[in-house]
Amino acid sequence: MHNASFLDIADGFKAIFLDSYGVVKNHRGLIPGVEANINELRRRGKVIRILTNDASRSPEQQSERFAQQGLLGIQPEEVITSGMMAKMFLAQKVNSGRVAYLGTANSAHYILDADLRAVPVSSLDLDNCDDVTAMVFLDDEGFDWNHDINTTVNLLRKQNIPAIVANGDKLYPVAKNDVSIATGGIAKLVESILNRKFIHFGKPDTQMFNHAFENINQYGTFDKSDILMVGDTLHTDILGGNKFGVMTMLVLSGNTSEKEVDIRVRSTGIIPDFICESIVA
Repeated sequence: MHNASFLDIADGFKAIFLDSYGVVKNHRGLIPGVEANINELRRRGKVIRILTNDASRSPEQQSERFAQQGLLGIQPEEVITSGMMAKMFLAQKVNSGRVAYLGTANSAHYILDADLRAVPVSSLDLDNCDDVTAMVFLDDEGFDWNHDINTTVNLLRKQNIPAIVANGDKLYPVAKNDVSIATGGIAKLVESILNRKFIHFGKPDTQMFNHAFENINQYGTFDKSDILMVGDTLHTDILGGNKFGVMTMLVLSGNTSEKEVDIRVRSTGIIPDFICESIVA
């Protein structure tokens, strides 16, 4: 599975789906060399989409952030987030009441339409929460972990309401060898405590891939065989791409390191079609 350079492999596809964190950028910012290689993909006529489980920023904000970090030219329509999927679900399924959330005010503003009243879990009174009609796990920041996770558990014990996980990532890299617990990890903890199954958006679920596939087919004719999904995490990027039926490439610039990749692939049974050091190698 260890193969030629990223550009050599990518050249065999018409569309490249890229994860964001660990592929395009990391805890230090933009991965050096990424801008040149993405520009080269464009020069070769490749269609690019960024598929990210980051639900804390809108596509417009993601595009602006890329530009600030030095990656110019990424348009909002080229960024597809798990937050977009959660936003569509809430717009279709939750029509009234208050929606409680764990996360930042910015992520709540993006995810929740103006017609829905967003309330941080920290502001909830559990004796007066009968009008709360949904619970959303948005971000790992913006709240008191001890108090607000306990409040979330008790809210979901009391109320029979949907619980939506806008970012399914269990962890994310914060340094070369260190990770931090992400929103999906918090949600998994609460699911285990309550013995419940929440509604998860983002990779590896196929909804994001379907949305990206429909999106690129507005501008041409693409088959799944024309697409390469590139990511740094087996359980989200690679599993999601495999389930959707596109070719997958695991890069070793984020959650998966070179020294552990072989044992992780063997132990999980999640097999990428290609493995490269990074998208700049």
